[in-house]
Amino acid sequence: MSIQEVSMTTTFLDELTALLGERGLLRDPDAMARYVSDWAGDRLGMPLAVARPATTAEVAEVVRCCHQHGVGMTPQGGHSGLVAGALPAADGQELVISLERLDRVRDIDPVNFTMTVDAGCILENVKQAAAEHDCDFPLSLGAQGSCQIGGNIATNAGGLNVLRYGMMRELVLGLEVVLPDGRVWEGLDALHKDNRGYDLQQLFLGSEGTLGIVTGAVLKLSPRPTQSRTALLGLPSVQAVIDLYGQARRDCCDLLTAFELIPRRCIELAMEATPELRDPMDDSYPWYVLMEVAATGPIDLGELLEQLLESGMERELVLDGALASSDTQSAQLWQFRESMLEGQRRRGEHLRTDISVPISAIADFVSQASDVVMAASPQCEIIAYGHIGDGNLHFNILPPTTLADADKKAHLHELEERLFEVLDRFKGSISAEHGIGRTKQAPYLARLSPLERELVAGIKTLFDPKGLMNAGRILPTE
Repeated sequence: MSIQEVSMTTTFLDELTALLGERGLLRDPDAMARYVSDWAGDRLGMPLAVARPATTAEVAEVVRCCHQHGVGMTPQGGHSGLVAGALPAADGQELVISLERLDRVRDIDPVNFTMTVDAGCILENVKQAAAEHDCDFPLSLGAQGSCQIGGNIATNAGGLNVLRYGMMRELVLGLEVVLPDGRVWEGLDALHKDNRGYDLQQLFLGSEGTLGIVTGAVLKLSPRPTQSRTALLGLPSVQAVIDLYGQARRDCCDLLTAFELIPRRCIELAMEATPELRDPMDDSYPWYVLMEVAATGPIDLGELLEQLLESGMERELVLDGALASSDTQSAQLWQFRESMLEGQRRRGEHLRTDISVPISAIADFVSQASDVVMAASPQCEIIAYGHIGDGNLHFNILPPTTLADADKKAHLHELEERLFEVLDRFKGSISAEHGIGRTKQAPYLARLSPLERELVAGIKTLFDPKGLMNAGRILPTE
C-alpha cells in the first residue's frame, strides 16, 4: 500500500470514528476476530475495520462514507452463514458493517398480524416478542438463537416450517434498505395486499447484501398455535417417506408444519454429539421422519396423528413410531434434528450441500446420486437429510477416513461436481436456502443462461455501479 493510500485509509477510518465513536468502530485485530468466521468455521481474512452503527441513519452515513472513498463493504448479521457470503475478503480492504446494534422491535400490531423490527434483531427474540402478543413468527432455524432478521432476509431463509408458511420471501411485507450510495429506500408498508407496479422489496430478498443493506422490516405474523404434536417414525425407504408425506399432506392439510427426512446415521451422530440422548425406539430403521402438526382451536391433533400412523402402518410405510405426549418429549425429539448437525461438524472436513428437486423425485434422486458418489468414492459416507415438504435436501458427504487431510477438499469438490451433474438431470437447484455467496458461485454461474447472466448483472450494476456492496458474492468482481 502506497503512502497516499495509507493516508486515505487513515482519513477514512478517522471519519468513521468521529461518526460512530470508539465503541462503534473496531480497529484492533483481537477485537475484530469474531467477525471473520461463520458457523462452519470458515474464514478468509481480516477486515479493514468493523463498523457497528446503532441506527439506520448511522448505517446510511457509514455507507455514504464508503461510497465516497471507494471502500468495499461487507454487511454482516449473526455469523451463521454457510457459503462465505458475509466474510471479509482476504485482502483486508473491506469494511465489515455489523447490524448487531440495530436490535429494536419497533412495533407489533396483533390485529394486523405484523411486526416491524430492526434488521439486527435475533430471530429467537423476534419469535418471543411475537408470542407475548399471542402471535407467532413461524420462521424456524437451527441457528435462531444467533441469526439476525437482516441475514434471514438477505438469504431468503427457509428452515423447518416452509411447507406450511413459506420461506422468508413470503413472511416479509415491507423493507427499509440503505442503498450502496447511502440513500435510504423506505418501504416499510404493513399492507397484506399491494399491487402497485414492480415489487422492489423482492429484489433485496435473497440478494445476499449485494444490492443494499436491509436495516428494518415489516414481518408477517400468524396466530400462535395453542397445541402441537410431534412424532418420530421409522420407515424402510426414502420412497416410503415420500408416500407417507403425500398421505400426511392430504390428511393433515395445512396443520402439517414440519416433515423432516433423517437417515439412521444422523440419529447416531446426534447421540454422539449429545450423550444424554437415547435411541428413540427399541429397533433401528434405515430412515426416519420427524413430523409435527400444530393448530389453534378445538382440533384433536392426537387423534389426527394416530389415524395417520395407523394408516401408514397398514400400508407398510411406517414400521414403528415414537409420539411425544408433552412439550418436554417433543423438545427431546427435535434435539435429534439439532444435534445431528453438531455431530457432522465434529467429523471435520466434509461436503455440505443445500439442493432441491421436485418432491416426487426425491427418492429417485437420492438413489441415483448415491450410486454415482459411491462409484467414484466407495469409502466415503453419504448423509442425506432434509425438508421433504419443500424438496430441500442436504446431501452431505464425509470423505474417506484414510484420505490425507490435504487431499480431502479436492476430493470433495470432485464429488460435488458429480452430484450436481445428477441434480441437473432432475432440473434441481444447487442452492435451496443457503444462498450462493462465494462457495457456490462457480456452479451457479455455470448454470446461468447468457440472458439470465445479462439480467442479473444488469440489476447489480443498476443498484451498485461502483461494485462496492458485498463484491464478489453471487457474481464475480469484474
